[in-house]
Amino acid sequence: MPFDVTLSDVEAAAARIAGAVPQTPFVHSETLSQKLGAEVWLKFENLQFTASFKERGALNKLLALTPDERARGVIAASAGNHAQGLAYHARRTGVDATIVMPTTTPNLKVERVREHGARVVLHGGGFAEAAAEMTRLAREEGLTIVHPFDDPFIIAGQGTATLEMLKAVPGLDTLAVPIGGGGLIAGATVVARALKPDMRIIGVQSEIFPGMARAVERFDGAPMAGSSVAEGIAVLEPGQITRRIVREGVDEIAVVGEDSIEEAIALLLGIEKTLCEGAGAAGIAAMLARPELFAGRKVGVILSGGNIDTRVLVAVLQRHLTRAGRMVRIRAELPDNPGALARLTAVVAAAGGNIYELRHERLAATSRAKESSVTLDVELRDPTDLPVLMDRLEAEAFRVRRGEF
Repeated sequence: MPFDVTLSDVEAAAARIAGAVPQTPFVHSETLSQKLGAEVWLKFENLQFTASFKERGALNKLLALTPDERARGVIAASAGNHAQGLAYHARRTGVDATIVMPTTTPNLKVERVREHGARVVLHGGGFAEAAAEMTRLAREEGLTIVHPFDDPFIIAGQGTATLEMLKAVPGLDTLAVPIGGGGLIAGATVVARALKPDMRIIGVQSEIFPGMARAVERFDGAPMAGSSVAEGIAVLEPGQITRRIVREGVDEIAVVGEDSIEEAIALLLGIEKTLCEGAGAAGIAAMLARPELFAGRKVGVILSGGNIDTRVLVAVLQRHLTRAGRMVRIRAELPDNPGALARLTAVVAAAGGNIYELRHERLAATSRAKESSVTLDVELRDPTDLPVLMDRLEAEAFRVRRGEF
């Protein structure tokens, strides 16, 4: 069955956007390859000007508009990377852009879009209401809707990233691509199936938002409750065009847990010194969670974006330290007399521990009348330092135990 988008469409998109959207680095990661048991190549789309691959499709769509459509302007509903990519390139190409964003959108994201010259309309408490307002405004003002993923020009534009990858490293035999609405993986599939029909294509979704996996019957589990750190692929309903391409051309969709996505973010920051949002790290998350799909293969991983909230990043890194055993919680009972707390912290320091947080409670129900209870969150240089630290504390007559976060 032929796809709605062809390799010729992607090649035309590459010609259109040449010089305006950089060809991001595509490099081999020796350390990740050793750690993950595969030859890992990373496509750094997080280094685009707006820190996302979304620029590719947005610009391709803008350059394909008719003169009348350009004169009337475009509109989109988005609170994320699509909004920034479209707003940025609309200003560059002289097209008026309107972005409808939910009223709950963080102010920083709203301001970024405005800085790129777009008109921002805040409407509704969620994406569905914003999308409905977008449709109304498009009809009322004669604007052209630029869909974030379910549009042939958008898909062709996103496919240019994979085209660059296969031209640079023709020997790739596997792709790991995040899936939200499906624009990126649809474009990747069009290119891969045309140039390397036997290539293994693996999509990645969060277990909280497995919309595409369910739509193409690759996952029969129910979505988990909660919010995802991979908000860029937190899409409830994938596109119609994209799901047809995925159904026909994608080999497997790996549905991964939030812990794997968080670990991938930390791993990329620690090893590659590159900042990825949750969606951007999804390919590495799949390699961590489903190593059997990639073992011994030559894998191209698209790091699709780098827009992550600072508070989320801090939480991810702290949780990474906890999982790695380098951030531990210790509960200690100590005599309630002057100098006891100073002695306790001195022992921790002597063992190389860095106290991240300390809570001192004299009224804890678990304490004896002449004791106080202390909870320490301690960062260790190495997980193996913990037994030594506990032994030293006990040698100083402190009653200690390992606590839970």
